[in-house]
Amino acid sequence: RMLSVRVTVIDDSGRPVSDATLTIDGGMPEHGHGLPTRPRVTRNLGDGDYEIEGVRFNMGGWWEFKVSIASGGLADTVTFNLGL
Repeated sequence: RMLSVRVTVIDDSGRPVSDATLTIDGGMPEHGHGLPTRPRVTRNLGDGDYEIEGVRFNMGGWWEFKVSIASGGLADTVTFNLGL
């Protein structure tokens, strides 16, 4: 089943970042493979909210969902660990 995920990006002062570029990666570290799809941002919803579509987890287990964020010459990555 394909999923849509909403991500909110804020700066270190808690203000929304509405001009960021997000890149999605991830996979199953214990199995040594990546995501079975190529999720991407499909909409900038404003106020720091971004819609990511094309997310699919095709089996149970430990997944990492990584979002790389770039804006204004700064970059960061956040990893969400999911047990499915």
